Amino acid sequence: MSHAPAPAPAPALVPTHCPYCSLQCGMNLRGSGETVEVVERDDFPVNRGALCGKGRTAPAVLSSRVRLTGPLVRRPATGRLEPATWEEALRVTADGLRRTRARHGADAVGVFGGGGLTNEKAYALGKFARVVLGTSQIDYNGRFCMSSAAAAHNKAFGLDRGLPFPLEDIPRTGCVVLVGSNLAETMPPALRYLTELKDNGGSLIVIDPRRTKTAEQADLHLAPRPGTDLALALGLLHLVVAQGRTDEEFIRERTTGWEDARAAAMAHWPELVERITGVGVPQLRAAVALFCDAPHAMVLTARGPEQQSKGTDTVGAWINLALATGNAGRPLAGYGCLTGQGNGQGGREHGQKADQLPGYRRLDDPAARAHVAGVWGVDPDSLPGPGRSAYELLDALGRDVRALLLMGSNPVVSAPRAAHVEERIRSLDFLAVADVVLSETAELADVVLPVTQWAEETGTTTNLEGRVLLRRRALTPPPGVRSDLEVMHGLAGLLGHEKGFPTDPEEVFGELRRASSGGPADYAGISYRRLEEEQGVFWPCPETGGAAVTPDGTAVTASGPAEEPDGPAAGPDGHTRQAGRPAGDPHPGTPRLFLERFATPDGRARFVPVVHREAAEPTDAEYPVVLTTGRVVAQYQSGAQTRRVDELNAAAPGPFVELHPQLAARVGVADGEPVAVVSRRGRAVAPARVSEAIRPDTVFMPFHWPGAGRANTLTNPALDPTSRMPEFKVCAVRLERVTA
Repeated sequence: MSHAPAPAPAPALVPTHCPYCSLQCGMNLRGSGETVEVVERDDFPVNRGALCGKGRTAPAVLSSRVRLTGPLVRRPATGRLEPATWEEALRVTADGLRRTRARHGADAVGVFGGGGLTNEKAYALGKFARVVLGTSQIDYNGRFCMSSAAAAHNKAFGLDRGLPFPLEDIPRTGCVVLVGSNLAETMPPALRYLTELKDNGGSLIVIDPRRTKTAEQADLHLAPRPGTDLALALGLLHLVVAQGRTDEEFIRERTTGWEDARAAAMAHWPELVERITGVGVPQLRAAVALFCDAPHAMVLTARGPEQQSKGTDTVGAWINLALATGNAGRPLAGYGCLTGQGNGQGGREHGQKADQLPGYRRLDDPAARAHVAGVWGVDPDSLPGPGRSAYELLDALGRDVRALLLMGSNPVVSAPRAAHVEERIRSLDFLAVADVVLSETAELADVVLPVTQWAEETGTTTNLEGRVLLRRRALTPPPGVRSDLEVMHGLAGLLGHEKGFPTDPEEVFGELRRASSGGPADYAGISYRRLEEEQGVFWPCPETGGAAVTPDGTAVTASGPAEEPDGPAAGPDGHTRQAGRPAGDPHPGTPRLFLERFATPDGRARFVPVVHREAAEPTDAEYPVVLTTGRVVAQYQSGAQTRRVDELNAAAPGPFVELHPQLAARVGVADGEPVAVVSRRGRAVAPARVSEAIRPDTVFMPFHWPGAGRANTLTNPALDPTSRMPEFKVCAVRLERVTA
């Protein structure tokens, strides 16, 4: 009798996370080589199995057809990038960095990182810049993401974490004001939180100059002129005060600075705000009614109000609105920022930002320098001081900064005034780029170092909630590819630092934990084992006990470990209590911040008085239209990876200019015809997309593409004085017909 062979066991599922946005959606991977399948992962609470098209197709970029599989070195004889061994590529890179440092000094060498790097890689990159290269000139593209919100967070609350509460709280609040975010396209799985909010009887207010797919879900859509969000927030606060709807008890007991903030808001009466923003007074009153009638409410901002030359003040105005109504530091209420990049939160916490050390410590703080230097085994005085911010660093290339090591970023497409940035990059004495694909920036490099992708490496990221997550390695990378940690290890050795740059990510994370211990972003109590077992851990998470530490060194009880915010563990006032844990107990992490006190020296939130001011570049007779930029659902950031996926390109094949029918008629352009958008910095050409979903005085372009349709050719690098965020969202342009 013959027996059928036993069926082969099903390939194992490896739980991991999406490589793209800050949701860091959970997914499973199955397969090997270039036949990798994404399988839904229902157990991860953020996305509960849901994925957007980018996440579903992420394995396509693993293909050798689209990704780098070996190092490239530019040959002097041909001027072209040609294959090289790893030994040669690392030697040429080390020689270029060493030679520049010897001729021009340590600060002539720059380092530019990315918000997609894991925590381990971001930490190692900051250490590499300051210990191996001795340079202060390091920043990263996360400066372009949410730095204005971070600055406003720190001013008001003493601590910056994108969301001070988990996403699961959003459907249970009473009203959400969503400012400058198109969740339906930028992070589609998160849209369910807003639909659940409405299903639960809550209301949604969306503020956006375009009627986006997200705005279509709103109970109230306000469409202000780009660059006027600050006036809008002040006008709403004016009405809250005038209608007697402030929470005086909360203001008195938990805040400072209200009198000055109120006086500033009262100078922005509704009719003035209507003239500035284009939002009618009845709509302003309707927004106040929805917001104040709710038992709890939240304000969530994204790039719209943040990517402005007054972004910090604009976010501060929205925080003031939340504080004045008692919607902060309480369950199911608060202000939060929707981080954009996959590790935009963790990427700035651990040292690749120009002014910060690991644990979100300040680089100019002597105690912080001493602590981190002790972990690194160096003299604190050897650490350089703060350097240039991202755009200022790019603008200095070829002049003060003569050589650049760039990891995980594509500024030729993503930076403001991109043609100028491209020119500065071309003027460098030496450029080395570590990336997964041959991006537009990598094409200009002297050395290109091919590095592993998310599925080929283990490491941690921190999502928009402050939830630290573990991405697990599921695949073996191609033989010609190395990890960023291996790249830094190799370069450090060639530059005289044989120790201090391990290649094992768990070992690097262990050092990161020690370096962050006691800092605002304390990861000391987080381990790979806990991340595997607990679906992530929210920081701050000290090593033991119940005390986190504020930036001034004050101990503050961490609120709300895992309990429901209004459940049995809550006290009579609804605040979750967490006192009396034995000092040796593991810290559970902190899903909900500020429920008992804010992270300021006195424990109170701070109102910051702000007043409206115009954009850095107002419209005029020569440039009468406002350009604003953003994303589309099928592409991501500079498109370096997503533009290599056939399915995504079919959905979003190229750039476009969205404009209102009235404006299209004035220009004389029909839907689908090419139209030129011209600013003081350059000219971009793309097909017109005529739509009534945008204001007649505004045009919109997505920024994912290079070439003639590069939106960032046009954008204004004017910087916020506090955050150094460029003004991507507002610049003056004119439109021109394009003839054959």
